[in-house]
Amino acid sequence: MPPVSPTAEGFRAAFRRPLLAFAEITWRWVVGVTATLLLFFGFFEYLDTLPVTNWDMVFLQTRYPFLVWQAIAHILRGSIGRAVLSLLLAALLITLIWMVAASLGRLATVEGMIDYFRTRFPTTPIADSPDLTTPGLQRNRVFNLLRLNFLRVSVVLAALVGLAGSAMIAGFASSPTNPHPVLGFILFVPMVGIVCSFCYVLNWLLSLAAVFVVRDADDAVGGISSAVALCRKRTAAVLAVSSWTGGAHLIALIGASTLLSVPLALAGFLPWRLIALGILAVSLAYFAVADWLYTVRLAGYVCITDMPETLPVPIPSPNPLPKTEPSTTIDRDEPILSDVPYPVTG
Repeated sequence: MPPVSPTAEGFRAAFRRPLLAFAEITWRWVVGVTATLLLFFGFFEYLDTLPVTNWDMVFLQTRYPFLVWQAIAHILRGSIGRAVLSLLLAALLITLIWMVAASLGRLATVEGMIDYFRTRFPTTPIADSPDLTTPGLQRNRVFNLLRLNFLRVSVVLAALVGLAGSAMIAGFASSPTNPHPVLGFILFVPMVGIVCSFCYVLNWLLSLAAVFVVRDADDAVGGISSAVALCRKRTAAVLAVSSWTGGAHLIALIGASTLLSVPLALAGFLPWRLIALGILAVSLAYFAVADWLYTVRLAGYVCITDMPETLPVPIPSPNPLPKTEPSTTIDRDEPILSDVPYPVTG
């Protein structure tokens, strides 16, 4: 039989089980809305704590750039440290919320995908997995997902440190006393590319390891080991799912960027509220499509982990019965067709 296409099965699962994509979009958007509201209200609360004198108001009303800058500097004087501390606290809180929501959301979506594929291919030999209904095992899976998400946060922080180090090295190569902007640019761009590449690969590997934590109840290290083993064993299938969904994501990004350019080009003709509403609508549509494509990719990975490369072929019977052609003639010697009566025996 033809081989199973994990990419096609991922798209089919997203279409046939829209609640999986809805669950993925829900937990992501809840975290995003929470972070946005927290930063929004925190910003305005911070502005309320800033002292503004009458002279500051006079300088701001002049709209002269130098005077406006002097007024802003005077208003912010002595409050930058408090703002940075508040921002770090907000980032920590948002990170904790994301870790918990991502763990619970991944547990729900991957379990739904596993049930879908086992229902779709009931005769396919699927890897044995432990009984995942016990409360203790459920709790262990959540904790292991939290550990994986903590590692993902650590990777992002390490990438930020790497970017800062790249900027420092480029600054050493091109100092104000001895400027070499071309040399600094040549050093900065490759280092940024290397740091971003390592961050993306490690983050992707940790996200794939979550599938094995949910499916096999592995710990964090076991899930990472299983993800590496899957990439080595089914490299072509993993690359196919990643490439097709990544290409679709790129097309969605290009389309969203094109649509965003339309209201921006009409900024001088349309009210700013209408332009802001158009930008918000296009952005939300793009985020929804991106999360839906992520669900497709995750379903493709789950299909790869649970499905063989080809579906099993039915085994033919060892001694098949010979096929006989139906008779189309009438046997005149058949006794039931004879006109001679049978003798009656007493």
